[in-house]
Amino acid sequence: MSGTGKDSGTWGDLPARMGSALVMLSVGGVAIWQGGVLFHELVVLICAGMVWELTRMLNGGDGRSALVMAMIAGAALLSTYVLPGFAIAPVLAAVGFVGAGQAGKYRLIYGAYAVGLMFACYGLIVLRDVRGAYWLLWLVSVVVATDVAGYFAGRIIGGPKFWPKVSPKKTWSGTAAGWIAAAAVGMAFGGTTLIVLSVMAAFASQMGDAAESALKRMTGIKDSSNLIPGHGGLLDRFDGMMGGALLVLMLGAALGLPAI
Repeated sequence: MSGTGKDSGTWGDLPARMGSALVMLSVGGVAIWQGGVLFHELVVLICAGMVWELTRMLNGGDGRSALVMAMIAGAALLSTYVLPGFAIAPVLAAVGFVGAGQAGKYRLIYGAYAVGLMFACYGLIVLRDVRGAYWLLWLVSVVVATDVAGYFAGRIIGGPKFWPKVSPKKTWSGTAAGWIAAAAVGMAFGGTTLIVLSVMAAFASQMGDAAESALKRMTGIKDSSNLIPGHGGLLDRFDGMMGGALLVLMLGAALGLPAI
């Protein structure tokens, strides 16, 4: 996430962010490498946690209904392992429709966001199972590089805001730095073949970040939860990954992914 200032105070959250990031990268790296049940279960837990946070954000903090929705989301994602192909999309989409009924005035926003989360998480599983660890490591690297480059460039360079009404800390310098970093990742993983797709995935991850920022501004909260030191909640940390994964899933289904 891109910053705005250059004084030492802007780096106050860096130690906690780095420590949490190291733990998440270690756990995620092992799960991606192993694949199979371990990776599936990790994605299911993250998905359930994000739906729990989303429900708490948009239904006034009702913990009971949030827990129920988390269980429904986890069960729906687990069921995709045994469902026939034609049934997967309706089951994933149903999570958004069920939860929307509990979100009051935010029902449309809840439905759209929850459906996006479900398909993005499913996209991560498909990418690992079908394309393998290399493709998933590429996506993770693109999202992480985009975020890290944006974080440092935004704080060191600063400058005009990218979308101040939605994400007041995001700068054009940080946004552009994220695209450049993503292009470099694409070149490293697949040569010129992957550069355009990497920049597209970077932009999608930034839009995922912006969408979650809009939710927080709309509901007047700072973080989606306090589960991750220095990062807030799961939605705060994985918003960009969800945007990137959703784009790759749609492009892969519509056009196919290039050979690398």
